[in-house]
Amino acid sequence: MTKENFLKRTSLGVLALTSVAVLAACGNSQSSSSNKEINWAIPTEINTLDVSKNTDTYSSIALGNTGSNLLRVDEDGKLQPDLATKVDVSKDGLTYTATLRKGIKWSDGSAIKAEDFVYSWQRILDPKTASEYAFLGLASNVENAEEINSGKITDLNQLGVKAEGNKVIFKLTKPSPQMEYFLSFNSFLPQKKSFVEKAGKKYGTNVDNQIYSGPYVLKGWNGTNNKFTFVKNKNYWDAKNVKTDKVNIQVVKKPETAVQMYKSGKLDAANISNTPAMYKANKNSKDLVDVLEATSVYFQYNQTGKVKALSNTKIRQALNLATNREAFVKTVVPTGSRAATGLAPYGLAKVNGKDLSTMVAPGYKYDAAEAKRLFQEGLKEIGETSVKLTITSDADSPTAKSSLDYIKGAWEKTLPGLTIEEKFVPFKQRLQDQTNANFDIVLSLWGGDYPEGSTFYGLFVTGNSQNNGKFSNATYDAQYQEAITTNALNPEKAAENYKAAEKALYDEANINPLYFRSTKSLQNPKLVGIVRNTTGLSVDFTHAYKK
Repeated sequence: MTKENFLKRTSLGVLALTSVAVLAACGNSQSSSSNKEINWAIPTEINTLDVSKNTDTYSSIALGNTGSNLLRVDEDGKLQPDLATKVDVSKDGLTYTATLRKGIKWSDGSAIKAEDFVYSWQRILDPKTASEYAFLGLASNVENAEEINSGKITDLNQLGVKAEGNKVIFKLTKPSPQMEYFLSFNSFLPQKKSFVEKAGKKYGTNVDNQIYSGPYVLKGWNGTNNKFTFVKNKNYWDAKNVKTDKVNIQVVKKPETAVQMYKSGKLDAANISNTPAMYKANKNSKDLVDVLEATSVYFQYNQTGKVKALSNTKIRQALNLATNREAFVKTVVPTGSRAATGLAPYGLAKVNGKDLSTMVAPGYKYDAAEAKRLFQEGLKEIGETSVKLTITSDADSPTAKSSLDYIKGAWEKTLPGLTIEEKFVPFKQRLQDQTNANFDIVLSLWGGDYPEGSTFYGLFVTGNSQNNGKFSNATYDAQYQEAITTNALNPEKAAENYKAAEKALYDEANINPLYFRSTKSLQNPKLVGIVRNTTGLSVDFTHAYKK
C-alpha cells in the first residue's frame, strides 16, 4: 500500500499536518553512547501514563512513544497507517471506518482489539473519568459525545464509536475538521478495559500499571523518579523497523546543565533557547537545529469574581495595553520566539497559503497612555485607588523570573496604583492552581494538539476545563461553534469565525497573549529519523537511530 492511498476520502477537506523531521548531517564525535541507544532530557517530571487524564507535553512524549493509535504522523507531517491499515471516510464526512491490522498485540502479548479503541473513547468522555481533554471528544462531533459527557446519557454504549470485527466505526453528527488528527492523538490511544479496571486508581501511576501498544515500553518509572527508559517493544507490529533499542530519558531542570551534558556526550540533544545568554553562546554551533512549535504563551486573568480588579474589563484592557510584546521578546526571550499577535500561534496552520495567525490577528498593541487612562477609570469603577495583583509562574522555568520581573516593572511604571507580586511554584503545582482557579494572574502555555484553529479556540469556550480564568464570552462561543460545525469543511469561512473569536477575546481582554514560542536545539548529527511535530506528539522516536 502506498502512502497516498491508505486514507480514502472523497469530499472531506483536511488541512495538511504541520510537522518537521529533523535529519541532521553526520560528523559529531562527541556522543559516547551506543548507536543502539539515544540519550534525551526533558525539563520537568512526567505526571501520568493515564491515557485519558494526561494534559502535559512531557507525559505525552512518554505516552506517544509507548502507545500507538490508528494513525501516526510521518517525517513529512502526513498521517500514515499505524495500528490501522486504512481509514475510509464517507462522502458527507460523517462516518470514519478504520480497519485494524491483523495480529496486532499489546506489550503483554494479548491481542489489541477494536473494542480497545471504543473503550478509550468511552472512558475519556465518561464524566466519572473527569478528563480535562474530554473537550476533544466533544469537538469530534461523535454521536452522543456531549450527552454522555454531560451525564444526560449514562449508557456509554450509546456513544457513536463501535467495534465490528476488526473495524472501528465512528459516527459523527456533523463533519469535524480535526477528526483524522484525533485518530493519531495520544488522548485516544487504545486502552484495554480489563487492565484499566484491574489497576483501578493505580492505572497509569507507574510502569507496573500500564501496558503498551506502541514502538516502545516504559521501564524504570515509579511515578516520581527522574530517570526512565523507552525499551523497544518486541510485540509492536512494526518492531523490525524500530532501530533503536533504548531511549534513556532523564529530567534535567537546569538548561545550562543539559547543554554541558550534550557537549560532554551524555545527551544527544539540548535546547539552547531557554536563556538569552545560552542562545547567544551556542547559536552558531554546527550542531544546531530548528525546533518548530505551535505554542502560545499568555496570561490568564481570574474572572471568577474572587479578584475584584480582574472582574473589571477596563483594568484587564489596561494590563493588555501596558504589555509591550515586541520589547518583551527582544529583552526576555530573544531566542527565536515571536511577539504574540493573538491566541493562535504562527506556524499552527495555513489557509490558502496564508498563516492563520496573520489572518485572525485582532490588533494587540502597546499604548501606555490609553492603558493609564483605562486603569484609572477601572479603579474608580471598583471604588479603589490602588490594587495589588499576584502573578503565578513556574519555579522550574528558566525564563519565569526574568519574564515576571520585566512585566512587573513595565506594568507598575505604566499603571500608577498597581503593585505586582511574583509567585513561583513547581510546574505540577501551577497546573493544579490553574485548574482550581487558585491565582490572580497566571502565566500559561499551550501547544497545539493538531494543525487546525480549534485546537486553540476550543480552550476558552464557556465551561472548558482549560478556561482557567472561568470567563464566559458569548460572542466567542458562538463564533467557535460556527467554525467547527457549519464551516467545518470550509477552512476559509472557519478562519473568518476564528478572526471574530479573536476580536471577542481582544475586546473583553479575557486573556493577554504574550509570545509565540519557537526554539533551537543542539542535536547529535549522527541522530537521524527523529520526528519533531509542531502539534501533538512533540518528539517521536519510532524511527530514530544513530548512523
